[in-house]
Amino acid sequence: MRVALETLLSERDWLLADGATGTNLFNMGLASGDAPELWNVEAPEKIRALYDGAVGAGSDLFLTNSFGANASRLKLHDAQGRVHELNKAAAEIAREAADASGRKVVVAGSMGPTGEIMAPLGPLTIDAAAEMFEAQARGLLDGGADVLWVETISAPDELRAAAEGIGRTGAPWCCTMSFDTAGRTMMGLTAAAMVKLVEELPHKPLAFGANCGVGASDLLRTVLGFSAANPNLPIIAKGNAGIPKFVEGHIHYDGTPELMADYAVMARNCGATIIGGCCGTTPEHLVAMRAALEKMGGKGDAPELTEIAEKLGGFSSDSDGSSDAPQRPARRRRRG
Repeated sequence: MRVALETLLSERDWLLADGATGTNLFNMGLASGDAPELWNVEAPEKIRALYDGAVGAGSDLFLTNSFGANASRLKLHDAQGRVHELNKAAAEIAREAADASGRKVVVAGSMGPTGEIMAPLGPLTIDAAAEMFEAQARGLLDGGADVLWVETISAPDELRAAAEGIGRTGAPWCCTMSFDTAGRTMMGLTAAAMVKLVEELPHKPLAFGANCGVGASDLLRTVLGFSAANPNLPIIAKGNAGIPKFVEGHIHYDGTPELMADYAVMARNCGATIIGGCCGTTPEHLVAMRAALEKMGGKGDAPELTEIAEKLGGFSSDSDGSSDAPQRPARRRRRG
């Protein structure tokens, strides 16, 4: 049974999204350099376990294992001709997991960036990118996705291309960009500029926001930037579980469940409606996040930057990207 995200948003003050895809699949044995999307057909039981982990932890919405399932990224694995197959399989497994939950759970079809540089700096045109996004979207929709979820975008034109491609399907969608360079995306977009960009899209998303980036502190500062621009759409926050560190040959995120519980509450107070985790976020983190959100009651006052730094750790840069003038919140030792 398909679940409309619009319905849940009208019924609830906040929704819990899922956590990491890559982190959890690496924990299941995925090797570095392998395409996780191939597991949709080669190891579907592991993908079902990934989805069940999020649903079992209390997520109201979870993303499909299709982040890199566009023609450009799949070409790296000689699988560019399998776009529809792999996306459809990702969504079909997700549909089964959501339907078995016994409650309203939204299947969000994950669509990451193409991996190519947009023109004029690179070879990829908006039209060509839109075709890639459309092809991926149709596979996800055929597999049973409730909503499409464009994530980790850095270039404005790539977001426009995604909106155009998805618009051809008429499907509802959401989008997040990654702000990781002194409060801006890799291509220089600020939080306020994203609000303006989203509101100008002909096929508007249901919600927008930020994911990944550096750490949870930086992401919340970006969410505060969204809120300050008075957007007309719900805000999404999907921050990493702490800061990545290289430990014994593997990337490890140092954020504890307790830290992510604090992050979830502050994300809500910063203005986010859909709250989840990104890299490093496991079902254990999600359980703590849901418990904290359920305990908090109504939305509280937006935290000061010093409070965010105190609870989640210092910011990676002095500026939130909104101006050339640096901001200097107190830097604290990261907890956990």
